[in-house]
Amino acid sequence: MDYVRFGKTGLKVSRLCLGCMTYGSTKWREWVLEEEASRPFFKEAIEHGINFFDTADVYSIGVSEEITGRALKDFAKRQEVVVATKVHGKMGDYANAGGLSRKHILEGIDASLKRLKMEYVDLYQIHRFDPDTPMEETLEALNDVVRAGKALYVGASSMYAWQFAKMLAISRARGHAEFASMQNFYNLIYREEEREMMPLCASEGIAVIPWSPIARGYLAGSGVGANAATTRGRTDPFSVALGLGSPQDEEIRLKVVEVARDLGAKPAVVALAWVLSKPFVTSPIIGASKPHHLEDAVAALSLKLDAETIAKLEAPYKPKAILGHV
Repeated sequence: MDYVRFGKTGLKVSRLCLGCMTYGSTKWREWVLEEEASRPFFKEAIEHGINFFDTADVYSIGVSEEITGRALKDFAKRQEVVVATKVHGKMGDYANAGGLSRKHILEGIDASLKRLKMEYVDLYQIHRFDPDTPMEETLEALNDVVRAGKALYVGASSMYAWQFAKMLAISRARGHAEFASMQNFYNLIYREEEREMMPLCASEGIAVIPWSPIARGYLAGSGVGANAATTRGRTDPFSVALGLGSPQDEEIRLKVVEVARDLGAKPAVVALAWVLSKPFVTSPIIGASKPHHLEDAVAALSLKLDAETIAKLEAPYKPKAILGHV
């Protein structure tokens, strides 16, 4: 396993990050793995040298954090792992159950730490942009979380580049803890982030940790909708909201299959290797719910795509509407 600097910080993270949304409660999503089935994936990830784990309060409404905390306590020492969680999603039916108000952030970090059974998280991220809360309020609250020692770094997730640039400028002007990372939707079938967000992150030394690098399994051949090969593909409403499976998407998927056949590799490995080939990408967030998923992800680290192959994979892409910000 390779370890790289987390943007311009001194933190070192594995080249792959294990996303923990998959681990939680089937009451939240039908395709989620319960705790007993989840634990082997944490153990295997650590055995592969993965030290970076990403969850969120809203995943299974807290259960993912609980499972993540217990597994990491059993399989690793706290100083050996980098733990990330997020705040923004609604955690109940009351008025201040979500968003990025000072109230929700300060209550959110305490609740997350309690579920994780940790004194701090390495990375505390805003899960989405909140248009109803002034940026200044959000950034001051995040700064207070860092100054209190409850998080070592702060990060952001999917939003417009102008919003991220403005938040970076406010933090810098006020001497607040600045965002160290951007977690955004990026893969072969959705590349709009290359227009503004990726150049901004490269210019500012921001770590990029893309979510859904193989498009929620679509590029691995799982499909979307009633005829999908997996439970997640058939039941995940977010995949439908992202519009996966358009004629253009299918053309790209078939190109991945073609390249995979030529290279003697799996489509999932090729799709992830393409993301890893981008110099602005720090550590893609991978999901694992079947025994071969982690092996495939690790295999992608060794697959180096040449310029001709990359051009072939990218050729069918045409501009799309902005996705993943809500």
